[in-house]
Amino acid sequence: MEASPASENPAVGPGFPDSRRRAIFLDGGGNLAFRILGIDHVVIRVRDMDAALRFYRDALGCREERRIEGIGLVQLRAGSSLIDLMPAEPQGAGRNVEHVALLVDDFDEAAIRGHLVRHGFPPGPVETRYGAAGQGPSMYVTDPDGNVIELKGRLS
Repeated sequence: MEASPASENPAVGPGFPDSRRRAIFLDGGGNLAFRILGIDHVVIRVRDMDAALRFYRDALGCREERRIEGIGLVQLRAGSSLIDLMPAEPQGAGRNVEHVALLVDDFDEAAIRGHLVRHGFPPGPVETRYGAAGQGPSMYVTDPDGNVIELKGRLS
């Protein structure tokens, strides 16, 4: 069976030319389980916070939104999303992207959890976390390559 061209599949295609072209997850029965609205935030580990701020804030124009001194986190507004900068681990090797957060429409914990478990990707517990859309429920899940993805909703 040949793959459908992008023009026949509204969830793919270069540039996603209209609002109907979006990534979706379907449950086993073909029903919409949840809808990704976009990237909520990206967390990047940095070796030199001052140098990172000169780049993201001063060179790229991101606006500093808040700091959490206890963990060394600096959150920068990048359009409707956030870029979170965190200190890198002392050894400096390994992953620099902590996780990518995807903003989910209509965060239904049971539906999302069931869908992910059925596909072999059990998520962690739901907690309320802060992101570009403010406080909201979120859960972490790990992709096959070990990348951490946060599914983030809005408070009702």
